[in-house]
Amino acid sequence: MKTPVAFLIFNRPDTTKKVFDAIRQAKPQKLLVVADGPRADRPGEAEKCEATRKIIKLVDWDCEVLTNYSDVNLGCKKRIASGLNWVFENVEEAIILEDDCLPHPTFFQFCQELLEYYRYDTRVMHISGCNYGVLGSFPDQSYYFSKVTGIWGWASWRRAWKWYDVDITFWSDFLKQGKLLQSIFISEKELKVRFKNWEGVHLGKIDTWDYSWHLTCICQGGLAIKPNHNLVSNIGFGSEATHTKSTRTHFAHLQTEAMQFPLKHPKFMLWDSDAEKRYFQQMYNTGSLNRLLSVFKKLFNSFK
Repeated sequence: MKTPVAFLIFNRPDTTKKVFDAIRQAKPQKLLVVADGPRADRPGEAEKCEATRKIIKLVDWDCEVLTNYSDVNLGCKKRIASGLNWVFENVEEAIILEDDCLPHPTFFQFCQELLEYYRYDTRVMHISGCNYGVLGSFPDQSYYFSKVTGIWGWASWRRAWKWYDVDITFWSDFLKQGKLLQSIFISEKELKVRFKNWEGVHLGKIDTWDYSWHLTCICQGGLAIKPNHNLVSNIGFGSEATHTKSTRTHFAHLQTEAMQFPLKHPKFMLWDSDAEKRYFQQMYNTGSLNRLLSVFKKLFNSFK
């Protein structure tokens, strides 16, 4: 595989080894590894970080390995943002995997082919490997277009990443767009949820990097690709995770399946708003909430 792979690791040698074994099967010619440092107030974390980094030394195929390891803990937002900046300083395009995102073997070919197919098409900024269990409106196609940048296994180009602003320093200017922003979202509910998250990142209250990337793509009018066959499963749900702690969620049990080749490309560059609506309802349980409110409304009316 010619496409470089960026591997983001931290303190979980168990999940890291599983994802590393998947990368080993693909045998990329270049592997760029980004690692955060241990937190000083967490006993035993330094040893876990060291054990995780030792896994990278198991590379036994013809591969150039570049490492960007931090001695101190930078946190999710700063470490991944700075690490991906380093990745795209070194390569023009890359496939990105975090230490808990286990890909199906066909994930790599899917990303590599689409990185080449859309290399010079600035309308596309992001390629997702995970569809979160949501199929597009035309499942006979290999993938569909979205405005949501799923980051459980993904790929992109330097030409797209150059717009990235981790701190969302343009927030005040963005808010001045007013009614233009409403056309971006499928509902008032989504608009409120997204704005709350983005403002939290801008104010330094949320320690994550991916909300900024999502907003970057939206501001540049960029589309994201999502596969109609789920290609990545997040195996990191649990108490040691940074964000995905609950194992009872639907997203902790996503199955992967093989992508079929040759790829069947969509004929039109239109974002699938129906799939987006289903994704948002599933992610934030708005469908269940609406059904519950409907039941209460009927009960209330029956007592009038």
